[in-house]
Amino acid sequence: MPRRRLGPLEVSAVGLGCLPMVGYYGGVYDKKAMIALIRTAFDKGVTFFDTAEVYGPHISEEWVGEALAPVRHRAVIATKFGFGVEEGAPRTLNSRPDHIRRAVEGSLRRLRTDYIDLLYQHRVDPQVPMEDVAGTVGELIREGKVRHFGLSEAGAASIRRAHAVQPVAAVQSEYAAWWREPETKIFATLRELGIGFVPYCPVGRGFLTGTINENSRFAQADRRSTLPRFTPEALKKNMPLVALLRDWAQRKNARPAQFALAWILAQYPWVAPIPGTTNPAHLRENIGAAALRLSPAELREFDVALAAIPLEGHRADPFTQSQIDG
Repeated sequence: MPRRRLGPLEVSAVGLGCLPMVGYYGGVYDKKAMIALIRTAFDKGVTFFDTAEVYGPHISEEWVGEALAPVRHRAVIATKFGFGVEEGAPRTLNSRPDHIRRAVEGSLRRLRTDYIDLLYQHRVDPQVPMEDVAGTVGELIREGKVRHFGLSEAGAASIRRAHAVQPVAAVQSEYAAWWREPETKIFATLRELGIGFVPYCPVGRGFLTGTINENSRFAQADRRSTLPRFTPEALKKNMPLVALLRDWAQRKNARPAQFALAWILAQYPWVAPIPGTTNPAHLRENIGAAALRLSPAELREFDVALAAIPLEGHRADPFTQSQIDG
């Protein structure tokens, strides 16, 4: 598995997102099976594992901690604070310094470790100055409980304010062939400041894998049932993108998910996607994307075809969007 740098932090080119394991897209998953999946990812070269206290809540961190305990010092664990999980309000933003410290102590305990490699603020909290957030994380870094600071779904102004107090190693945001907003909103800032980028949902919550079609419907427990891009109308309108990815994947002797990930990896060397999965076969596909190469000419050709496809539907529901920093 090739390695990449997120600021000063070295990670595998493809990481593993550990949110779907707690049933985010429906389903109930066996703890032993998910722990085995995480260990398989590590054994196949993945060193970068993404979780958060709010995933479950707590369950994802517990499983990641148990899975990686035997190899802790060779794995990079990223987790997040920023919602009121410790206060029993997991949908409410909370980045007050006292909350950050409580959240970190809980994460350390669940992750079975004495340090967190990459600690993200999960969402920017407009009620707490970014300088206070960055300062608190800086204190935790000096205390040895955290090694690197990250931000999730932060806008350029927030990134700059945070970085001025405590250097930011990585920024995480949704990014995929069908959602490219970070390119125009934060990429220039990341390049300037030497900050890495971690795309989540890099295969479009499954849409870019070719396993979803215009007749697909989602159960209430599946997060996609609430998202504008997964309405029947949007699915039908966006199917030409699936066809484009399928054609390019065949051209490169790959699977559509692999091509979608390879496209992301080809953007910049400081980008490391974290596709989530609960399926060992899909894990192997995702890891294989790191070996797929796209030339500059191929990237240009694909982007021209992609730009010609009108896409329908926003990535987030109104409540979720209200908690995303501009």
